Amino acid sequence: MRTIFRVTAALATTAVLFTAGGPAFAQPAEDPAAESSTTTPFTTPNTDSCPFATSPPPAIDLSEVPEPGDAVPDPLPVPADAVGGQSLAQCGIITPEGAPALPADISATSWVLSDIDTGDVIAAKDPHGRHRPASTIKILLALVALDELDLSKTIVATAEDANAEGSAVGIGKNGVYTNFQLMQGLVMASGNDAAHALAAQLGGDAATVDKMNAEAASLGALDTRTATPSGLDGPGMSSSAYDLALFFRAAMRNSTFAELISTETVQFPGFPKDPSIPEDQDRPPFTLSNDNQLLYNYDGALGGKTGYTDDARQTFVGGAEKNGRRLAITIMKGDVLPIRPWEQASRLLDYGFATSAGTSVGELVEPDSVGAVTSTRPTAPVPTLASPDDRASSLGQRETSLEAGGNTAVRVGIGVVGALVVLGLLLWARRLNRKP
Repeated sequence: MRTIFRVTAALATTAVLFTAGGPAFAQPAEDPAAESSTTTPFTTPNTDSCPFATSPPPAIDLSEVPEPGDAVPDPLPVPADAVGGQSLAQCGIITPEGAPALPADISATSWVLSDIDTGDVIAAKDPHGRHRPASTIKILLALVALDELDLSKTIVATAEDANAEGSAVGIGKNGVYTNFQLMQGLVMASGNDAAHALAAQLGGDAATVDKMNAEAASLGALDTRTATPSGLDGPGMSSSAYDLALFFRAAMRNSTFAELISTETVQFPGFPKDPSIPEDQDRPPFTLSNDNQLLYNYDGALGGKTGYTDDARQTFVGGAEKNGRRLAITIMKGDVLPIRPWEQASRLLDYGFATSAGTSVGELVEPDSVGAVTSTRPTAPVPTLASPDDRASSLGQRETSLEAGGNTAVRVGIGVVGALVVLGLLLWARRLNRKP
C-alpha cells in the first residue's frame, strides 16, 4: 500500500519532482555509482550558520511522505543546553585550542571524533547537526536486539523477511537462522532482511521503532528519531554525528557487538528451494564478508558500520585502537569525494591519535547522567510508525511559553471581571424569584 501511494504521489507531482531520484534504499556499503556519477567539484560544506540545527535538508525523493491520514512529524525540540558541553553547540569546525590543522579532503557535512573509553570528544564539525543516519542506525537496533533476544534461538524466515526493501544479506523464505546469524547479517552486511527478521521478534516494525527511540533517549541522544528499524528513510527520521557516537560507544561495551563488527568473514546459511517454483534450486551456504573497508585497510581497526540512502548520502561509523587508546569517528552526509568515507575516517582517526590523551572539546554523556539531559524533551510519547509525533518544535514551545507568561495579568483581570458578572446575574435572578 505504501508503494502504491508513493507511486501515485510521484505521478501527481512529476512537474515538481522531475529531478528527484528513486526510492531511498539502505545500501550495505558505499554507493558504487556515487564515485563515477558525481561531477560536482569537491568542497567541504560550510555549516557555520547552523543550517541543520532542527532538521535534515529536504528530501529529494518520496521516502518521507507519510501514510495517508498521518501528519508530518514536527522536528524534535532542540535542547536549551547542548548535550556534551556548550562547545558542542557550535555548528562549524570545533578543535582544541592550539591544535594543528585538520586533515584535507574531508567532505562530510558533520562528524565527531571521540574517545570510546573516556568519552572525550576530541574534535567535531556540526556535532548536533541533524541528518539521516541510513544504515548506521542499525547500531541502535543491535543494542535493542542484544538486550532482548536470545541469540541462540532459531527462527524460520518468512517471505516478508526475504523480501524486505533495500539491501539484503541473502535470507530466504523457510531458511533457518539463529539470532546470532541474523545479527551477523545485520551488522556485517547491513541486511534489511535481517533487520526485518529481528524486528518481527521485537514486536514488529512499529514496536521496534518505539524501542529504538526509547533506547536513544536513555542514552541522551536527543537529535535522534528513528522511523524504520533498518535505516530506510521515513517521516521525521533524524540523528546526529554526536548521537551516533553515543550509540557506538554503548554498543562497544557489549562484547558480542565488538566481536560482530571485527569479524571479516563467516559462513552464512543457505535456504531451501521454493516448492511453488518448479525450476527453483536450494541455495547453498555462502561466505559473508564484512562491508566496512576500514576493517581491512586501517592498522588497529575495530570495525564499524556503513550506510547510504539517496537522501542521507554516505554515513559511516568506525573505530580503531592504538597503544591502548580506542577512538571512534562518526560521519554524516558525506560523499565519495575526493576520497571514500572510510578513507576520510582514517585521516580523522590519525588526527585523533596524534593528540594527547585527555584532549577534549566536549564529552559523550553517560546513560546514568541522562536524567538532567532528557528534561529538555517534552513529555509526549516517542513518535512511532503508527502514531506520528505531534509535538511542536522547541522554538514553538518557547514562543507559546513566552506568550502565556506575558498574558498572565490580562487573564487574571478577565477572570475577576467574569466572576463579578456571574455574581450580579445570580443576585438579579434571586430578586426576580422573590415573592411580593
